[in-house]
Amino acid sequence: MNLCGFEVGLDKPVFLISGPCVAESEQMCLDIAGQMKEICAELGIPYIFKASYDKANRSSGKSFRGHGMDAGL
Repeated sequence: MNLCGFEVGLDKPVFLISGPCVAESEQMCLDIAGQMKEICAELGIPYIFKASYDKANRSSGKSFRGHGMDAGL
């Protein structure tokens, strides 16, 4: 299967999906994605950035959940 421009499957090399738990700001997401992309490129590991725009399962009901779908996308 092709995912984000590379082949994935049981017989394919490992890839990484990572990012912050919640997208707190655009700049934070860009900084993290940029650093992770560089590290993964050095290691030869395909990378997919992932962050939640609405994180409902927080440890406290008063915790920041994100900016919501409209702002997050």
